[in-house]
Amino acid sequence: MKNIIVITKRELYGYFATPVAYVFLVIFLLLAGLFTFYLGSFYERGQADLSAFFDWHPWLYLFLIPAIAMRLWAEERKNGTIELLMTLPITLMQAVLGKFFAAWVFTAIALFFTFPIWITVNYLGNPDNGVIVSSYCGSLLMAGGYLAIGSCISSLTRNQVIAFVVGIAVCFLFTVSGMPIVLNFFSSWAPQALLDTIASFSFITNFMDMTRGVIDLRNIIFFISLIVGALFLNVIFINKNKGL
Repeated sequence: MKNIIVITKRELYGYFATPVAYVFLVIFLLLAGLFTFYLGSFYERGQADLSAFFDWHPWLYLFLIPAIAMRLWAEERKNGTIELLMTLPITLMQAVLGKFFAAWVFTAIALFFTFPIWITVNYLGNPDNGVIVSSYCGSLLMAGGYLAIGSCISSLTRNQVIAFVVGIAVCFLFTVSGMPIVLNFFSSWAPQALLDTIASFSFITNFMDMTRGVIDLRNIIFFISLIVGALFLNVIFINKNKGL
């Protein structure tokens, strides 16, 4: 655990040592505000809740999270520093977890800075803050899922652009798998059990349950299992491609 914490601190410092972190934070907050107050019709809805804010999170993360994850391992390969990292007295799993947690903490920081929106809705009305807390927890878990997938993809290439594009493509499949556009394609020939299985992999479906204040253990298990599985593959891919 000590090694993981050291790597996490090192990587997190690396984010803020360059303007990239600040640019990301500004873009994330601007888009979150734009989607909430304009596209989400926050004031027109006339409801004291943050549905207009959280409804857009899957689509925000779909493009912004792969931008964070693309550099996790692709940059190490490109700069040739992955060999140096592997010579340190740490295990490969510790390195993967340290990098992942640093990116996850950075995402949590970006999410934390959206608290003025929470304050605004409390000023304008009497929202169910329990539902808002549940939604924030679900958003952070979903972000972890996107990050784990992005990190896994990043470990397969030294090109950050490729990692970004492929990461978006894979994350998009997980995002829309429960939507009618996907399910209708299978509904004409696939059994209901298969449709339910496909829908269960949807980020939106699992996240939206939590935005309604429903803390279902199945949703939590889904995101945690996805994170663990993707990080396990991350370790395998790096181990097989050390010399590439």
